[in-house]
Amino acid sequence: MRQLVHGFLADRSAATAIEYALIAGGISIAIIVAVNSLGTTVNNLFTSVSSSLK
Repeated sequence: MRQLVHGFLADRSAATAIEYALIAGGISIAIIVAVNSLGTTVNNLFTSVSSSLK
């Protein structure tokens, strides 16, 4: 049992996986914010063009 617990505590691959998951989550949030901002800008542009054509 001690060997199992010691092996679990010494294993660093889980920590690396968690670090990669946090990095991927941060990148995902940055992409969502950028796309949301870009979408608002494009929507305003199309609204302006539509108003100009009427």
